[in-house]
Amino acid sequence: MAQKNNYDCPYGCSVEATLSVIGGRWKSVIIFNLLQNDVLRFGQLKNKIEGITQRMLTNQLRELEKDNIVARKVYAEVPPHVEYSLTDYGRTLEPIMIAMRDWGAEHMHVKCDESSAL
Repeated sequence: MAQKNNYDCPYGCSVEATLSVIGGRWKSVIIFNLLQNDVLRFGQLKNKIEGITQRMLTNQLRELEKDNIVARKVYAEVPPHVEYSLTDYGRTLEPIMIAMRDWGAEHMHVKCDESSAL
């Protein structure tokens, strides 16, 4: 009989803790874009994420900043110049983001094969 993995989470589930930081429709997409580009201005980030509203991007960036995942650097210029990047702590999410990307690519391939078989 195969051994069953133990996924006990005695002090609150670690998966829930992770998803509270990177979960939702946009946060992982924001993080992945910052992994690929190091530093992005707000408009650049918005242009890279199809379908996100300005308000939603602002809210998600604030939450990621509050969780020490994203750093916001404001330059005292007119017009204001703001850049976003991942903190060192945020960069620790890279293996998770890569694994999600790879799993998603495989999942899309499987779904495409299933659709073709019908």
